[in-house]
Amino acid sequence: MRAEDQAPFVKKLLLHLGASLTDSIRDLIPIIGVIAFFQLIVLRQPIPDFGNLLGGVVMVVVGLTLFVHGLKTGLFPIGESMAHSFASKGSMFWLLLFAFALGFGTTIAEPALIAVADEAARVAATGGMIANTQYATSEYASGLRLTVALSVGFAIAVGVMRIIRGWPIHYLIIGGYIGVVIMTFFAPPEIIGIAYDSGGVTTSTITVPLVTALGVGLATSIHGRNPLTDGFGLIAFASLTPMIFVMLYGVILL
Repeated sequence: MRAEDQAPFVKKLLLHLGASLTDSIRDLIPIIGVIAFFQLIVLRQPIPDFGNLLGGVVMVVVGLTLFVHGLKTGLFPIGESMAHSFASKGSMFWLLLFAFALGFGTTIAEPALIAVADEAARVAATGGMIANTQYATSEYASGLRLTVALSVGFAIAVGVMRIIRGWPIHYLIIGGYIGVVIMTFFAPPEIIGIAYDSGGVTTSTITVPLVTALGVGLATSIHGRNPLTDGFGLIAFASLTPMIFVMLYGVILL
């Protein structure tokens, strides 16, 4: 690319990054204000290690800015583009396989899920539920992550089928939560809290953008579907099924 062709691109990039930076600062100001108020006014204590705290805030702002910009320019467009392509291809098998693989792949890589699974394995080993060895804790954490990833892959595939068939989402959500309540009675008490938390950590930084783009792109591509009413809802279903699957995992394992 020639220098004269690069100038408009660089200018446009800087404008977008500037807008994202402004949004990030605006979004973080309430959090900073709450922490400062309770630390300085309520607790009446100086902010500890102010230099490192300020450096951390700067890194959070920069990271959030780049992350949001990456979502807008990369993940959302590719998700919608692939949804359009699969819909035009007209193959139900490949579309459902893609939906399952997308849900599984994004969830298994979720940093929040990795952290929760490792912490759950450590606590389980300390509490005597599993052997307190590196192998046992690694197997427990890997099994938990695999279970959650499989459940999200299943949920996204069912959600895509819902968009294609036009099924009302509230029936699936109500039925799913009935399943959660039923499984709660049979699952070991030690796994119930982990199962409920697993439903939350799946809806994090990697999964949400791609899955949302898939739903909206698919609803846009199918005649008779409304992106606003049909394109959303995949995330809600994806956060429900891990609770059922993890409790079932606990029943089998414990």
